[in-house]
Amino acid sequence: MYEITLIATTTFGLEMVVKHELLALGFEHLKVSEGKIEFAAAFGDIPRVNLWLRCADRVLLLMGEFPAVTFEELFEKTKALPWENIITKDGKFDVDGKAVKSTLGSIRACQSIVKKAVVERLKEKYHQDWFEETGPEFTIQISMLKDVATLTIDTSGAGLHKRGYRETGGEAPLKETLAAGLVMLSFWDADRILIDPMCGSGTILIEATMIARRIAPGLHRTFAAEKWPVIAKNYWNEARLAARQAIIPLQKPQIYGYDIDAKSIETAGNNAKIAGVAEDIHFAQKDVKDLWIDKQYGIVISNPPYGVRLADFKEINEIYIALNKTFKKKLGWSVYILTADELFPNYFKRARPDRVRKLYNGNIKVNYYQYYGERPDNTRIPLNPNDLHHDGSELTGY
Repeated sequence: MYEITLIATTTFGLEMVVKHELLALGFEHLKVSEGKIEFAAAFGDIPRVNLWLRCADRVLLLMGEFPAVTFEELFEKTKALPWENIITKDGKFDVDGKAVKSTLGSIRACQSIVKKAVVERLKEKYHQDWFEETGPEFTIQISMLKDVATLTIDTSGAGLHKRGYRETGGEAPLKETLAAGLVMLSFWDADRILIDPMCGSGTILIEATMIARRIAPGLHRTFAAEKWPVIAKNYWNEARLAARQAIIPLQKPQIYGYDIDAKSIETAGNNAKIAGVAEDIHFAQKDVKDLWIDKQYGIVISNPPYGVRLADFKEINEIYIALNKTFKKKLGWSVYILTADELFPNYFKRARPDRVRKLYNGNIKVNYYQYYGERPDNTRIPLNPNDLHHDGSELTGY
């Protein structure tokens, strides 16, 4: 029975991927907009969603949404919401916020107004003037967009990209949520070879292996809502038990990660060990220029050095030339490259990219260049189902 509305927030470009994740979890009637997906749920769904979403940034509980063009209006409408249903008498809460094209202007002032309104509501409902704030923590978020206020409470705590397995990610780490998205936007499955020739700390390959083995990305971490009395402890226990029971082994691991830097390979191996997938991935120190492919079909997914990761144009140029030399005639290989360098297609000359998807790695705008390979029967790989709208029409502008 649906009681609440949840919002899964995403980085730009991964909305449809998260939509497909939610559909696979059994949710329906999803409302997709830029950077978020709203869906009806029950309180008991919060553990399962946090445990299993691979590409979402956070899961928020929607408390209310309304127009507000004055601070008084913001205060009164915020105070009218049933905060006592979630926030306990001893609860500690903060207010974060963001504003875009808002008449109210200062987001700090909006945060202060919301904080005051919630306190006044709780005073009335709990019949007390002082709160010790020694209990569960709650983070309220206010989003002001074109004079519409959206008020939520964060159920996740630390961002969902923090799986708990990565000890370090180098100078410009690829977020785990984005790495999982790259894999889910490809046509890779566990029956095919997967190579990352510039694997860095191994994030793409670790996420791919977790997907193939059905390892819930949040299985080894905690979430803010775990201490909320409104969610019975047994829901968390049952969700974790089901997640552990869902894990499967790989019958024939064909996952390979290479990097020129020995320290990166050591780090990747350690990260894979912490994630519980070390036996499924073969890491080795190797320059991309020395990569030799003796198989006819497979998948390459990689995030080559660029920008802050590597400033030397000569080195970048050599990497591109090496990729082109290795895979130009390997028509059975699908190649997926994430880079901020818009000149990449000029160097990888096998063909023009079949698709270019605009994404963000943190604050860095990047393109995901997708080159589809041939199957063993020489047919082209069909359109990725993640490239479709809910009505079946093809996405554009991604």
